[in-house]
Amino acid sequence: MSDTEPFATLVIGDTAYETRLTRKFAARKRYQAADLKQVRAVIPGVIQAIHVEEGRQVGRGEPLLVLEAMKMWNDVTSGCAGTVERIRVKVGDMVTKGQLLIELD
Repeated sequence: MSDTEPFATLVIGDTAYETRLTRKFAARKRYQAADLKQVRAVIPGVIQAIHVEEGRQVGRGEPLLVLEAMKMWNDVTSGCAGTVERIRVKVGDMVTKGQLLIELD
């Protein structure tokens, strides 16, 4: 292996393997932990119900809204306790994956 190419050592069982890292791997999008204060759609769909209003205190795991996708109704819950700062959607809105739905403070 050349000294200019990045490489890594992978250990499986008691055997160590040396492998080259591809350009695609080096250019990958790095993992970023989700911001629990920003509730985003994990799948595209239609907002069917909103259970909270701005200014309301919510607890971790509390239902915030219902997102319908592929004829399945999905409860979207809060990832942390906080106050609903802003609701960015309304019932009937079509949303895309990753779209910001609710902001918590």
